[in-house]
Amino acid sequence: MKSSREAVAYLRVSSQGQIGGHGFDRQLEEVQAFCKSAGFALKAVFREEGVSGVLDESQRPAFLEMVESLLGNGCRVVIVEGLDRLARSLAVQEQLVSFLAAKGISLFVARTGEDVSEALSSDPMRGAMVRIQGVFAQLEKELLVKKLAKARAAKKAVSGKCGGRNGLKELNPQALAVIRRLKKAGVKYRAIAEELNQACLFTSMGKPWSAGLVQSAVFRHL
Repeated sequence: MKSSREAVAYLRVSSQGQIGGHGFDRQLEEVQAFCKSAGFALKAVFREEGVSGVLDESQRPAFLEMVESLLGNGCRVVIVEGLDRLARSLAVQEQLVSFLAAKGISLFVARTGEDVSEALSSDPMRGAMVRIQGVFAQLEKELLVKKLAKARAAKKAVSGKCGGRNGLKELNPQALAVIRRLKKAGVKYRAIAEELNQACLFTSMGKPWSAGLVQSAVFRHL
């Protein structure tokens, strides 16, 4: 049996363009610093490349590989830089933490030193604080969406156009995966559009989603 002080790191960037940047390095440095201060031995690093923070475990190959590895080697601790690196959506955060907990795996956040799994299960106040972190991660994404929407509106005011006819020439595979998953779960078109926009998974023409565009995507691609 492995030592209970062994751990693995889970890192994530949300777009293909970020894979070659400094995101992974920054996250790993934060995790390594936490391991040193908390007495964890970091045994492996799993990198989720270009996966949106609104996707669940079924759409995260590195996450599933990590869980399979942990179940096979006895290590039961996962460390992330911050909850926003686990997921941007509060609902998905809680889903992933519950998924890990069901398999006896604990999640720690390097940025705060919090044992998220223990906090959510044993202490209502600490659990509330963890959820507040998730709320602010989601708020940050929503503010970015609003900023991008203003930029597109300004561009349209100057040039008279911004994007193609309806933004659906091609669908981002990640956006399509989210639409497929949420539609299967019975989520309404407007709510799906909000989820996509919060994750900055815009249409191929850079437009924010509306209920009508989601419906068109369903009819065309699903």
